[in-house]
Amino acid sequence: MHNSLPLAAVDYVVVGHLSLDLTVQGPRLGGTAAYAALTARSLGLRVGVVTSTAGDIPLEALAGCATVTLPAQESTIFENIYTPAERIQYLRGRAADISLQAIPHAWRKPSILHLGPIAAEVDLCLPEDVVPGLLGLTLQGWLRRWDDHGRVRARAWEYGEQPLRQARAVILSLEDVAGDEDLIEHLASICPILVVTEGAAGARLYWNGDLRRFSAPVVTEVDATGAGDIFAAAFFVRLQATHDPWEAARFATRLASISVTRFGLAGVPTPEEVQLSLVEVF
Repeated sequence: MHNSLPLAAVDYVVVGHLSLDLTVQGPRLGGTAAYAALTARSLGLRVGVVTSTAGDIPLEALAGCATVTLPAQESTIFENIYTPAERIQYLRGRAADISLQAIPHAWRKPSILHLGPIAAEVDLCLPEDVVPGLLGLTLQGWLRRWDDHGRVRARAWEYGEQPLRQARAVILSLEDVAGDEDLIEHLASICPILVVTEGAAGARLYWNGDLRRFSAPVVTEVDATGAGDIFAAAFFVRLQATHDPWEAARFATRLASISVTRFGLAGVPTPEEVQLSLVEVF
């Protein structure tokens, strides 16, 4: 296990693989853990990342975020191929599974614990002494399966109801469930708060039997990679600060919309954009 910084207490812990994303512009750092960590840092939080790599993924972009890295034989690598009709995704490598026992003791009572797998790598068994103020789940990585060639497709939730009930908020995208509205309705009946992101259309939020939709501002999209992860981190942070899911969704939709106007990790919001989004109504 490798630690990038001394393990002082942090506010926001995100657990999941960092990835190497193969793009037409060349390989780049990706994964929910990267985008969420940098967003939480922009929001002013002390951030810790628990991940697994083979040591071949450059982590300079995560400077200022404490990182615990579990060893692996290979790193997680994704290749995305975009067509006019869809995104075709391949998993070219996968790092080690991550037990929540790997969360350092100094990080076991954070304000926010975000479980953000990208390849079904994160354990859902929360140790008794891990007591976050808010437990947030992004389901993307648990809703993926892949064949012998690495082709990624959607799959059903297979982990029971308890992990969903114990989370304060659960986030997924319409793409994650291949547009399965029956599955969304089922998950909404279980989760205390369920958010479904819908790309350029914005997001919808289920809470206390109510459903509200949040439209995204019209922007020129350059790269949507990571927008859902930026949304999730912004949502969890704002929800913990305000205890208002509607406000959290408004805020997160705004920041996610800004993110798609730039490439890759450059889409992470700046502190100035954060401040504007706190007060801006659209």
